[in-house]
Amino acid sequence: MSELSILLILMAVFMLCSAGVFREKRILNRRLRDLRSCRNSPGQVFDPDTLKGLPAPVERYFRKVLTPGAPLITKAILSQQGVLRTSATSRKWMFFAARQEVVPGCGFIWNARVKVFPFFFIRVLDSFIGGLGSGRVSIWGIVSAASESGGDKLNSGALYRYLAEAVWFPTALLPQAGVLWTSIDDNRAVASLTVDGVSASLEFRFSPNDEVDSIYTETRYGKFSDGYRQVPWEGRFSDYRQHAGMMIPSYGEVGWYDNGVLNLVWKGWIKGTEYEL
Repeated sequence: MSELSILLILMAVFMLCSAGVFREKRILNRRLRDLRSCRNSPGQVFDPDTLKGLPAPVERYFRKVLTPGAPLITKAILSQQGVLRTSATSRKWMFFAARQEVVPGCGFIWNARVKVFPFFFIRVLDSFIGGLGSGRVSIWGIVSAASESGGDKLNSGALYRYLAEAVWFPTALLPQAGVLWTSIDDNRAVASLTVDGVSASLEFRFSPNDEVDSIYTETRYGKFSDGYRQVPWEGRFSDYRQHAGMMIPSYGEVGWYDNGVLNLVWKGWIKGTEYEL
């Protein structure tokens, strides 16, 4: 093969890679634009008087993690690191680093780099915007490998995720943010939320320290080898620390139940937070 042929092949590969990078960045930027266009009005503050009538463990939780008069979050950016696996039966855990942007009451974008093998990674882009759930996987952030958007089951699963992860931007769990709380007992309550016609309800479980230590539902949709199914799902949180005057967990893990056994599929640590108030 001549030097000219090699050069032409390299140029073609470079152009294809550049086109792929541009396409994936354009998709990300479009989603970020759509998410940021849905902003709550700034200036609202946490008023403890609004907690009257809430279930006792919920009221204790808010008094523990929030400061009276603190502004409500209008945008949150979370830096995360951790490990995940593609299914509860896989033995391979993969390291990820992610940037999650959230607009409370509107949705989120989770942009992660997942290391599959040395020198080989995939980019995972999950989102919930305007009531629409989406998931996208690309190889090296260049070649699209999988993409799905919309559908009642995907939309529902994405909102369940948003509601569970709201412990990292806790003013989004206030009644002012549209969350309805129903008492179960002195340590548990159900949070219900509807966003753009999509609804989710999660059982929140509170520790003796008045922190959310887990969430649970029997009816979250997940995508498995045989398609979408509603499977019991649980998340656990720990290591609460102060960020911007709020107490949030530094560690979280989630998994699916199978025959009464929780099989974890995600473990993550919060490495940094940015809040717009």
